[in-house]
Amino acid sequence: MTNVEKSIKLKSELDSLRPLKKEDELRIMQKFRIDWNYHSNNLEGNTLTYGETKALILFGVTAQGKPLKDHFEITGHDEAIKWVMEIVSQKRYLTENFIRELHKLILKEPYEVDAITPEGQPTKKRVNVGTYKTTPNHVRTKTGEIFRFATPEETPAMMNDLINWYRNKMEEKDINPIFLATEFHYRYIRIHPFDDGNGRTARILMNFILMQFGYPPVIIKTNDKENYFTVLRQADAGLIEPFVEYISKNLNNSLEIMIKGAKGERIEEPDDLDKEIALLEQRLKTVAQPKENSRNKEAILSLFDDSISELISKFIDKGERFEKFYVKNTFHVLVNNNASHNSKNDAILSSRKNISDSTNSINILFHYLAFNQLGFQAFNYKSNISFFFEYSKYRVMNTAGVSIEKPYGAQLDESEIIKLINTEIKKHQSFIEKKIEQLKNK
Repeated sequence: MTNVEKSIKLKSELDSLRPLKKEDELRIMQKFRIDWNYHSNNLEGNTLTYGETKALILFGVTAQGKPLKDHFEITGHDEAIKWVMEIVSQKRYLTENFIRELHKLILKEPYEVDAITPEGQPTKKRVNVGTYKTTPNHVRTKTGEIFRFATPEETPAMMNDLINWYRNKMEEKDINPIFLATEFHYRYIRIHPFDDGNGRTARILMNFILMQFGYPPVIIKTNDKENYFTVLRQADAGLIEPFVEYISKNLNNSLEIMIKGAKGERIEEPDDLDKEIALLEQRLKTVAQPKENSRNKEAILSLFDDSISELISKFIDKGERFEKFYVKNTFHVLVNNNASHNSKNDAILSSRKNISDSTNSINILFHYLAFNQLGFQAFNYKSNISFFFEYSKYRVMNTAGVSIEKPYGAQLDESEIIKLINTEIKKHQSFIEKKIEQLKNK
């Protein structure tokens, strides 16, 4: 089955679940919107992290030390997405005016960018919004060659031809929306009608077409940038099929997320490596069983090296983000409740040395002392994930109520580690948010 065939099959499954519950549809589309904003802008060099993008979109919180232009790119792109989502249900064809209005929303206001002259010399040029380019916007490839898009003189006629091609395709019987949206994306990119923002505009236009036919948006992830550009280069060489398959593969990711959401299931995604590791674990379970072990130093060390050390590293990374809100912070890895004085940098190595046959617990603890924000009464907070080693099994739990029990030899998988950490961090976040609400209600 090709990716396109799989897309059609998944779309049929999704249609059988429609109409979606309003709350499910809202959480799915919010996830798509945040992912779409982050990845599409990051592909073009935007420096805001995923968390900073989410904070800006949902709460209007700006990231300190990041360029104002990067914030404008996110907010403008988000306005464009929301506009497209609002009108997608309308039987509205694409027009050149539609595309120019979309470009205005994305870029908001004129600015200057680095460019190269037709002779390949570096220069500066002013980027206007909503109007076609007046100077060439060719790019230099990795090999040093100049890749040439449509000239400013050719652009109006080529955009008119693109819209006519699109309208003719829309009138065809048995139209395949995936082929239409993908080829429109590529044809648009080959013209590159604006001074800047063409990639973001192309992806929004592609998704507008898909969404009009009931498909979810395609999210091209920033860590897959090279594959995206590779299939675009193949299309430049006359091979558009790899590009269609690539877009379909990413469309399938979105369809699977939407199907999960329609069923009321969790829609959070581990990254690709996490998926591969989880798949490897499942494959191993079909051909072998983990060794049955009782509690001993070797079994605990195996668990420590394969699971606990990873959890400690990820917990430190997440937990450190709250330290700026407190006057003093301490972090400990306690073996058998014995207080350690190790720093975060050597926490894994020093705590591992204390493991023995008699080890019955390991506690990973952040202690945040004296909330330092003005207007609040100082308060403390403890964030803790604990392992308990019984004779034939071990248990791990956090203060948020997540508890996992396994026999020795069975490691924690990536999704379990993420769940333990994220729910613990979320509890701390909720705790502070309640304090904010209490202060506001005084």
